[in-house]
Amino acid sequence: MPRTDFHEDRIHDFFYKNGELYCDKIRVSKILKKTGTPAYIYSHKTFTEHLATLQKAFRSAKPLICYSVKANSNLAVLRALVKKGAGLDIVSGGELFRARKVKCLGKKTVYAGVGKTAEEIRAAIKARILLFNVESIPELEQINAIAKKMRKKVNVSLRINPNVDPHTHEYITTGRAETKFGIDFEKAREIFKDVKRFTNAQVSGIHVHIGSQIETGTPFVEAFQKILEFIDKLEGTGIKIKFLNLGGGLGAIYSDENPQTAEEFARKILPLFKKRKFQLIFEPGRFIAANSGILATQVIYVKETDVKKFAIVDAGMNDFIRPAFYGAFHHIWPVVKNEKAHGWVYDVVGPICESGDFFAKDRELLEMRAGDYLAIMTTGAYGFTMASNYNSRPRACEVMVKGTTFKVVRKRETYQDLIRGERA
Repeated sequence: MPRTDFHEDRIHDFFYKNGELYCDKIRVSKILKKTGTPAYIYSHKTFTEHLATLQKAFRSAKPLICYSVKANSNLAVLRALVKKGAGLDIVSGGELFRARKVKCLGKKTVYAGVGKTAEEIRAAIKARILLFNVESIPELEQINAIAKKMRKKVNVSLRINPNVDPHTHEYITTGRAETKFGIDFEKAREIFKDVKRFTNAQVSGIHVHIGSQIETGTPFVEAFQKILEFIDKLEGTGIKIKFLNLGGGLGAIYSDENPQTAEEFARKILPLFKKRKFQLIFEPGRFIAANSGILATQVIYVKETDVKKFAIVDAGMNDFIRPAFYGAFHHIWPVVKNEKAHGWVYDVVGPICESGDFFAKDRELLEMRAGDYLAIMTTGAYGFTMASNYNSRPRACEVMVKGTTFKVVRKRETYQDLIRGERA
């Protein structure tokens, strides 16, 4: 059976009581009778407690913690976190629109991403965001030109690529020299030497983000030490840094990982910043969201061949792509647990016409029958936000649970939704 002894800093509020899976104080089966499947189910308590864990660990530094919207951008999630004091880290005009919908203050919004369009830059300046994280010289020139035309001055933070290996999946590594992200130290040095020509884009900060799902503090310490050495040289020439954005990347527990806790991370890195006067910024996403959600699905068929037993479910890779895209492991729990059931080895697969459409391979699970409900665990981050309509499948609904109540915070799409805006 799946591990339930989650580290105290990664707890979630999905648990069994009398053989029934609960989210907080509600049976998941009760929710599914109302919503059907597939359905994303989120725990308000888990989202907000994970944010509180970070706030507590770093309270001495008084950082601005900007939740990474791309991890889970549902308005109910964003509103819950903003109400608890979080800012937002955005990467698109659509995410800026969401941030404004939940009334996140501009001064608590930071804008990252390698490909900001002119329209997106204008919208962000109008929203009076705190700063842009800039990824290239052409982008910096574009922001400066637009701000000048709008007669505005904006804060800019240069994203520096420290060429540090975070020892995580290749697709979520962002701090090595061969990735598309950031500016190397030499180019950054040239920008600061010529900083006066950017009259309306005030280069007042440095941003570093080396990747995601990083389990130890070592890569962070290595990257931050490089950044601080660079800052010391800059300040030796009279240049002052106001903002230091340390990005995100803290790992979550998916299987048997044992990533550092927020407290452990704080103990490792905070000594680096003693006597420094920067406004520290963090951009956590996965750490807050991953364990805060499940994807509930129903078994349609159980199919046996000479070599395999398949549990075919009504969720597909269009609903949740991480296993297909990253080879990611996610525990699968029965919504109603039969303690007398035998264990069988299954491939849990979806209905999509791709061999990559699977959630588990050769996984020992309790015996299943058509009609059984399953919970794909730890899907609160990069779940619905990466969903698509592939195979013309409507996207799942999203549900928020708070104590003894739940509400649908995004309706299930209809077939009519699939063709909205199309013409025959």
